[in-house]
Amino acid sequence: MKHSKHILLITILLCLVAMASAKILTSNMASNNPVVDVVKATRAGIVQIRVEATVNVSNNNPFMDDDFFRYFFPQQPQQRQRPVTSMGSGFIYEYNTSTREAFIMTNNHVVEKGKDGKITVTLADKVTYEGTVVGLDPNTDVAVIKITVKDGEKVTVVPLGDSSKLEIGEWAIAIGNPFGDAGLDRTVTLGVISALGRANLKFGDSSPAYQDYIQTDAAINPGNSGGPLLNINGEVIGVNAAITSTSGGNIGIGFAIPINLAKKVVDDLVATGKVARGFIGILPQEISQDIMESFNLKEVAGVLVANVEKDSPAEKAGLKAGDVILEFNNERVPNVPKFRIAVATSAIGKALPVKIVRDNKEEVIKITLDAFPDDGTVATLDKGGKAPVGSGISVEALDSQIAKRLGVTADKGVVVTAVSANSPAAKAGIEVGAVIASVEGIEVNSPADFNKVMTDVQSKMEKAKRKIIRLYVIDKNKTPQFVVLRFE
Repeated sequence: MKHSKHILLITILLCLVAMASAKILTSNMASNNPVVDVVKATRAGIVQIRVEATVNVSNNNPFMDDDFFRYFFPQQPQQRQRPVTSMGSGFIYEYNTSTREAFIMTNNHVVEKGKDGKITVTLADKVTYEGTVVGLDPNTDVAVIKITVKDGEKVTVVPLGDSSKLEIGEWAIAIGNPFGDAGLDRTVTLGVISALGRANLKFGDSSPAYQDYIQTDAAINPGNSGGPLLNINGEVIGVNAAITSTSGGNIGIGFAIPINLAKKVVDDLVATGKVARGFIGILPQEISQDIMESFNLKEVAGVLVANVEKDSPAEKAGLKAGDVILEFNNERVPNVPKFRIAVATSAIGKALPVKIVRDNKEEVIKITLDAFPDDGTVATLDKGGKAPVGSGISVEALDSQIAKRLGVTADKGVVVTAVSANSPAAKAGIEVGAVIASVEGIEVNSPADFNKVMTDVQSKMEKAKRKIIRLYVIDKNKTPQFVVLRFE
């Protein structure tokens, strides 16, 4: 009996110890939650941005389409001004204590209209300041604005991280101001890095030219644009920029600009008000499976040179259409978007090594980049390319009547005048009016040239058990590119 009492007493003591340990463990977990620590350290550094401006809109008066009405009212205005208000997010990434200037990183699309309007920045303590634009870069959708805070204002600076070290699957924390005036400021959401290097995304008519997005499932909604994407250490790894959605709200697919790309842009914007980018002077084309086979490449990677601009750094260095760029400045080139960013962010005026494949041989050439002229539009080709030519087409000379009727103007090649349905050319996207400049690197300047070269190439192709023919074409939009015809 006495022994049983001892056992019961020991059991009760063990239960009490277990309960106390669980309580202590729960308490420690709550106080040491890394997400809580990140939010506490950074949330006050996120700002709300409100932009008020006026835009010109068309006067949709149906009477203005009537000649009789326009005759009697010739001075009727065709445009009118309309006030617009937009809201977004940003974060303070730098603060000058002597001038009390706080520099805020955000998206170009959030504040671009504020350059000619009014920008209001609201801090975590609800104090508002008028913001001014430091610089805008629509090509990456990055912008910098600044405010001058009053004496005594507490400013929280959000530290910047290193996006090159990101791995798919690691934690991601988004903080921003969804849905504008809904009062949901500084909302915190948690997710993971879903993917890296997302590119060729379409966000309307003004999609950024340079894309290397981080994809995350941390909830991002309208109004979150410009806010930070943070890692578990509380460092900014990206600038939240866009979502893909079927409903207009979050469905778990959001995109952020890598902070390493954004840092280069904001440094230039603060220093000079514009971005200095490297210019090489080629039209790059993606490597597809067919292109890989055609050029005897080892993998679907690299960039095919579709065209070289006259007097460009590429031409001066000896780069030619048909070369395949494997490495740029000692870094592997996986695709066109990565190549564009590598060129844009490289040193200007310095000879850089470029590894290429030419005639099935690897070699390294040196190219000295120029500054991009006025940071103009970036040359692009749709992935896979679409151009004219191949078995199942008819061609005519460039000086033929049909070429004139089609409005074709070119110095060399033959014009496509017909494409048979379901032919290799039709499947490759060849269209009437395109110009074929060469077949497997052999120039064709007449229908006779074209037919002879195609016959010779197809004969060799059959002997080599090869199913593809490579063509160099200029499409109806004057875009030169390589197109591969596949014969099943």
